[in-house]
Amino acid sequence: MMSMYTREGTQDTYMEAACKTETSGKKTPSLELYSATQLPESTNCLACSEDGKYLSLGHSQGLSVWCASSLICAAEWLQDTLEITSIQMTRMAERAYLLGTVDDMGVARVLAYHREGIHLLSVINIMENINKRSICLTFELSEGGDYGAASISCNSIVWLEVYHFPSETWLKELDKREREQDPNLSGDLDVKLSPVAMVIKIKPPKIPAGTALDDPLKVLQMTDFFTHCLALDVDTSSSRQWEEQSFDTSAGKTKETDESPRRPTQHFLLPCGQFPGDSKAKSQPAGLPIAVCVWWGGSHHLLQYLLQKAPKNKPDVEPMPDVLWPNAKEILCSAVSRCTRYIALGLDDALACVWDRQSGSPLSVVLVSAADSAFFRMQFVDYWPDSPDDSLTFTAAKVYLLVLCKSGAMHTVTTGRGAQSCTVQLSERPKDSGDLPTVTASVPFLQSLSLVVQRNGKMFLQDVINKTTVCFLIPPTTHLIATPCNPVYALNSKQQTLFIQGDQNPSCSPSSEEGSQSQLFFFRFGEADIIKQYVVSLPDSPRQQNTLSCVNLEETCNLYLHQRALSVEERNKAIMQTWKQLHETAVMVQQRHSRAAAS
Repeated sequence: MMSMYTREGTQDTYMEAACKTETSGKKTPSLELYSATQLPESTNCLACSEDGKYLSLGHSQGLSVWCASSLICAAEWLQDTLEITSIQMTRMAERAYLLGTVDDMGVARVLAYHREGIHLLSVINIMENINKRSICLTFELSEGGDYGAASISCNSIVWLEVYHFPSETWLKELDKREREQDPNLSGDLDVKLSPVAMVIKIKPPKIPAGTALDDPLKVLQMTDFFTHCLALDVDTSSSRQWEEQSFDTSAGKTKETDESPRRPTQHFLLPCGQFPGDSKAKSQPAGLPIAVCVWWGGSHHLLQYLLQKAPKNKPDVEPMPDVLWPNAKEILCSAVSRCTRYIALGLDDALACVWDRQSGSPLSVVLVSAADSAFFRMQFVDYWPDSPDDSLTFTAAKVYLLVLCKSGAMHTVTTGRGAQSCTVQLSERPKDSGDLPTVTASVPFLQSLSLVVQRNGKMFLQDVINKTTVCFLIPPTTHLIATPCNPVYALNSKQQTLFIQGDQNPSCSPSSEEGSQSQLFFFRFGEADIIKQYVVSLPDSPRQQNTLSCVNLEETCNLYLHQRALSVEERNKAIMQTWKQLHETAVMVQQRHSRAAAS
């Protein structure tokens, strides 16, 4: 039986609804809780389907799928000794959804919610040898469920595996299984499901055998650009490991600290114009990823691999990247725009670099005034002001980034090709550790707004472009946001709602046993007057740029020359602006090093 909170007659249960802002002295409104319902015991994770119809919950003893509108459980998949700690959900067909999970033992699974039932399709990392137990660190599904990427650890070695899922075949096999298990039909046979196919296995780059690094001249004379960049990367990584060694005074010798293996960060990429590799996507359905980009901890470079099956005659050959995006500094964090045209990289020394996949060049490199702390996380901000069509030139509309530093300070970056880049400090380094943001999530259906959750449990919507707090989200006084350092939540773009887990407030005695259990809070944004001005309609699939694809090299060259002719004036402005930015950046870096040397 569900216990429900509703909007009617609950004004007295809310915390004080107005908080004063320091700048204007005006009261910031709060958004009322729409409803809440009881969660399964030990709910650890939550995900929402793209069409907004279903929620998936990972908890002790398995997982469940709920109807997002009625909050009623539609199906369960239960295992006594299992605890799901990570879950993803994506629609792969009409009324069929793919689920990707990781449990507390590091085992990744692929399941399907189909015809009101949950079916196990595949176990990604089956433990065949106890001495070679592989652990899944992260597991990501591409939108639509055609691909999956898992970072695997085994014996202190980490690598990335990318899989292709036979979604259409699985659906046919599930239908066949259902028909054969129908009691009205004879021949109830077990239907084996098709296995997943590994597309590519990516290990941390290594210097090719026979490459010497002790002679700088030989390194610079390398004809292979990739080998050259790789050599610099490995050389830098080796130097950093040497600097991290500690001196053991009792033993009178240096003692190397425990070195954690380099972990990958990956993003699936959709087709984007005529850049290398995209022409091979013409035979694939629209919206299907064609590549994956990867960077490794400590690396300066972003590597891009096409999603092609490994040749059967050379299964053990390590793949070479199809594209290398070089950077001058170490990569600390990354983000990809919804259309995957832009890749943003947060670099060491407070540099933000945005690569434009359509032109194959940097859109901009911006120095963020965040000398007090390194970058921790970054994301694109959904903000589309009225602008002329830019699809026929390399001049793109402005892009907006939100950058979070390890200190808790937040910055916004506005940039574009040939445009004046602008950085604004959204918030300073918090004086109280409770004000540190633990979640800064762009709300896709609310233009320029981000959901912010702080360590002390405060929640609010912030306009990161105009630097204002729009409203606070207040749970009932009887409950608090569960684990605010790592809250369990999901955004529903179709229903324009937020689901977030809450726990019983220790200072309030529960009225019943049910009241002491965790609750799922339900905030509805679309109906609030204070938020209506920010609501935008999004397409079902990631927003695509109006790009022109080419069939052969001649068409590619003609389009390139045509774009160059149309963009002469814009490129001249961009060159002047770039030189100005380089001069300003050089001066700021020099001043920073001078201050560091003086101290």
